[in-house]
Amino acid sequence: MADTKPSADPVITVRPPDLGEMWRSTSDWLAMHYVQILIAIGAGVLIYLTLTALRGIGKRHKGTRGDPLGYTNVLGRAAARTTHFFMMMVSARLVVGYADAPAALYRTVAFLFTIAAVWQAALWAREIILGLIERKTLAQDGGGETLANAMGLIRILVSFVLFAVATIVVLDNLGVNVTGLVAGLGIGGIAIGLAAQGIFSDLFAALSIIFDKPFRRGETINYDMTTATVEKIGLKSTRLRAITGEKKVISNANLLQKEITSYFTLDHRRIKFAIGVIYQTPPDVAEQIPEILKAIVTDLGANFVRSGFISFGASSLDFEVEFDVYLPDWDSIYVIRHKVGLAILRQFNERGIEFAYPTQTSFTAAPDGRMVMPYPDVQPVRQVDS
Repeated sequence: MADTKPSADPVITVRPPDLGEMWRSTSDWLAMHYVQILIAIGAGVLIYLTLTALRGIGKRHKGTRGDPLGYTNVLGRAAARTTHFFMMMVSARLVVGYADAPAALYRTVAFLFTIAAVWQAALWAREIILGLIERKTLAQDGGGETLANAMGLIRILVSFVLFAVATIVVLDNLGVNVTGLVAGLGIGGIAIGLAAQGIFSDLFAALSIIFDKPFRRGETINYDMTTATVEKIGLKSTRLRAITGEKKVISNANLLQKEITSYFTLDHRRIKFAIGVIYQTPPDVAEQIPEILKAIVTDLGANFVRSGFISFGASSLDFEVEFDVYLPDWDSIYVIRHKVGLAILRQFNERGIEFAYPTQTSFTAAPDGRMVMPYPDVQPVRQVDS
C-alpha cells in the first residue's frame, strides 16, 4: 500500500488580469455588437441622469423643505449621499449585462459594481439611522444640545459597524474566507469591552438618558437626599446644581440606578397645614373651624381639598387643612402658602380662637374637694404715703 500524506491546504493565487487579452476581446466585442452597445449606452446614460435627478431632489429636501424632522427629509438626506461612482457602476453593469460583454470585462464591471453597491448601501443606511435617531430625540426634546453631546459618538459607532459589515461582505463576494476575520473582530470587541466596561457603562447610560429621557437639562430632580437642578448631561457624568448652591457631579450609570423624582411635570403642589387649638375651645366654635379654613383658602385663589378635626393631641385639639396651588414655579407657591398662614393667624385672633402650645397648669384642691388655683386669696397691700 502506498504511503499517503495529508494534502496541504490549497493556496489561493491571485493572478493579475491579462490586459492584452482583455483589450483584444473588448475590441472584437465592440466590432460585433456595436448596435447593442449603443442602445445599452443610451440606457445607461438615461439611468445615470435619473439617479442624478433623484440625488438632486434629495439635496433640495435635505432640511430645507417641509418638516425638518419628517421622514421625507430623512430619506432626502440619504439620497443626497448617493455617489457618482455608484451611479456610473449601475449604468455600466446594465450595459455589459444587456450587450453580452466579454467575460473578462463582465467580471471587472461586476467586481466594481459589487464594491460600489455595498459601500453605497452602507452610506444610505448610516444616513437613515442617524436621521431617525435625530428625529426621535429632537421631536421629543425640542433642542439639540443633549443630542450634540452624544451625536459624535453615535456617528462613530454606527459608521464603524456598517462599514465593517460592508468590508466583510465585499471580501466574501471576492471569495476570501472571512470566518477568521469575523472571529477576530468578535474576540477583539469582547476584550475591549471588558477592559473599558466602566467607561462604556457610563456612555450607554448617557445614551439611555438621551433617548429614554428620565429627566432633561433644566429640570429639578431629587435622588437619595439631594434635590438639585440638572445643568449638563455629559457622556460620562451629569452635572447638577443643588438648591443649597453646591455643584454635584455624578456618573450617569450611578445616577440611573437611583430612584429619581422629577418636579418638572408637576402642574400643582399640595400644601397641608396642621393646626392645634386649646382644649378650652367651645365645641360650637371648634365646629366652625373647617369652614373658616375653607373660606381663607378659597379667597386666596387656591383649590380647597379638605379640612376637619383629626385627633385629640397631648395639649391641643388638632385640625388640618389641605389645598392645591396651580402655579408653575415654587416661589409663587411659597407666597400663597405664606398668605394662607397669615390669614389663618389673623382670623383666629379676630374670633378669639387660641392656638395651643405645650403647657402645664397645676390645680389645688380646697378642703371641700373643689379645684382652686394654687394661689391663695391674700389681702391686698396698701401703699402708705410717706
